[in-house]
Amino acid sequence: MNTPARSLQRLATRATILTLVALAPLAAHAHRQWLLPSTTVLAGNDPWVTVDAAVSNDLFIFEHVPMRLDNLAVTGPDGNAVKPENQATGKFRSSFDLHLTQPGTYRVAVVNHGIFASWKVNGQVNRWRGTADAFAANVPADAADVQATEVAGRVETYVTAGKPNTRVFTTTGKGLEMVPITHPNDLVAGEPASFRLLLDGKPASNLKVSVVPGGIRYRDQLNEFDAATDSDGKFQVKWPAPGMYWMEAEVRDNNTSLKQVKARRASYAVTVEVLPQ
Repeated sequence: MNTPARSLQRLATRATILTLVALAPLAAHAHRQWLLPSTTVLAGNDPWVTVDAAVSNDLFIFEHVPMRLDNLAVTGPDGNAVKPENQATGKFRSSFDLHLTQPGTYRVAVVNHGIFASWKVNGQVNRWRGTADAFAANVPADAADVQATEVAGRVETYVTAGKPNTRVFTTTGKGLEMVPITHPNDLVAGEPASFRLLLDGKPASNLKVSVVPGGIRYRDQLNEFDAATDSDGKFQVKWPAPGMYWMEAEVRDNNTSLKQVKARRASYAVTVEVLPQ
């Protein structure tokens, strides 16, 4: 018999599980950034897709803050920019629509590049974030204890209308980027897929890639697994089951655009859909 006491006990148990899932394995990857398309493969004469953008602990659950769309860039199958429609930002997520007027593959990316700095003037701590071009005008030359980090982040996903193509795989040579070897809209559970990571246009070797399936909230294990890039920046993933997956990699080095900035953090994240066999 489903008594009120038993229902309350189940709710309490569920709350405990969710708390443990949120706190334990996610500590190293708190607040993931992600883009989530309503679908990744479309057909028909007038295809549209809606994309959600957020930052959260639970993948693909809106529970922290929205991702800002100031640096949103959508590239069409012909390599030209595509204008998103119906952009909106709410309490927990941003969203926008894409009208896929050309057949082929589209890349959806939010690219952030800037500098975070702190320093002291007369013993008082000051903080600033902005572009490399604005650094000198905002951080005094006589500042003491300057701590500055350059951040280059790229968050992506891919969608395809009709027959896929590869024009959007062109890279910029800046920061951490992925070049798909297996098309990201042709991923199948149980089959290996290959990708390549580049750092400033060169192979990102010996780099760990974290792979996390969506649906974290509904299981008591994160189910994260890792891949590693070889000397040519290539890595392979064998998908254990269908669903949406999030992959992420990060590099910390001193290859900065300003001599006053001593550290850089370059990151890359992508959402892909894996279909059943």
